[in-house]
Amino acid sequence: MWYWNGERLKKHQWIAGLVVLAVLVALFAWGRQRFHFDFGVFRAQVAHAEWRKIALGVVFIYSAYIFRSVRWALLLKHNKKVHPLSLLGTQVIGFTAIALIGRVADPVRPYLVSKKTGLPLSSQLAVYIVERLFDAGSMALIFSIAMLWIPEAEVIKATSHSAMVSTMELHSPFLAAFFARYGGLALTVSGALFLVAVRLWGGVVATFFERGFGLVSKKLGTAIGEKIRTFHSGLDTMRSFSEFAVTASLSLGMWVLIAASYFVTCQAFAASPELASITPPKCVLLMIASGTASIVQLPILGWFTQIGLVAAALSGLIGASAEAATACAASLLLVTFLAIIPVGLIWARFEHVSLRKVAVESEHADEELSAADAAK
Repeated sequence: MWYWNGERLKKHQWIAGLVVLAVLVALFAWGRQRFHFDFGVFRAQVAHAEWRKIALGVVFIYSAYIFRSVRWALLLKHNKKVHPLSLLGTQVIGFTAIALIGRVADPVRPYLVSKKTGLPLSSQLAVYIVERLFDAGSMALIFSIAMLWIPEAEVIKATSHSAMVSTMELHSPFLAAFFARYGGLALTVSGALFLVAVRLWGGVVATFFERGFGLVSKKLGTAIGEKIRTFHSGLDTMRSFSEFAVTASLSLGMWVLIAASYFVTCQAFAASPELASITPPKCVLLMIASGTASIVQLPILGWFTQIGLVAAALSGLIGASAEAATACAASLLLVTFLAIIPVGLIWARFEHVSLRKVAVESEHADEELSAADAAK
């Protein structure tokens, strides 16, 4: 479930947005005095971009939405059999809502699937959680494989934003490099083992954590117990190793498509030698930076913060000029995040779905569900 009350979340979003806007204005004023940005070079970078490669990136992203639809349909198999592509509209409209409204619209996808299939919202929130776990595991695996091809110094540099890695580097550079390379994979394996325990002994695990955290706070213990029971409910969608293998394969395939989209979009900027010759492993690092920037996605304003953070990552990672990095970062945002908006708006029109209305409805439905869980 989502932990924030809707009104509080909106209030915090506006506050965060104003703070970010103030910071951006201050950084822009500060940067103009210290850094040179040639808008003529920026326009040249955009003009000389290979738009066929950028269009190919969009095709990869659109294909990833098909994988999402098939995966969600597979996770519904034991509750209700639906056509693998019948949920494509819920995925497209849901991500369009996130792009336009922000992360507050995260419940839209499970809400739309619930409405379309007639299944309880709680079951679709459980599917959403399982989907997110497979996404995290797939990215951790791809990241760990990519790290094998990147020199140790560059791995440390790319993960230097992590306080843990920075502290480790002071005491043991080898340990820091090892953690940077394999930390994500180790956490994923640990998480997988935990999920196996939840799948097999969900009630026991939930009671254990409920009582353990209940010693600190009864409310916290109850909340954690309910979350674990939700995990257990979601994991019940996979009842054999073959179903797990197919779901994992779909997740990996989807993220390979997304990585390919990053790769061809970066290579499209032929006027920048650094971008044109970027390697797949470095694109994976760029995906991590972009994903981190989009964790708290604010409406509209978040687009610019994401462009700035990804451009900084490109400059630091491969040494691209500020102009080329900014042009590429803006294109990546367009290809991987915003390109779905026109299709989503048209689809929502045909489905008679109001994005703002469905975002509010899904938020309220989730709050009611959380309140009902708390009252048990």
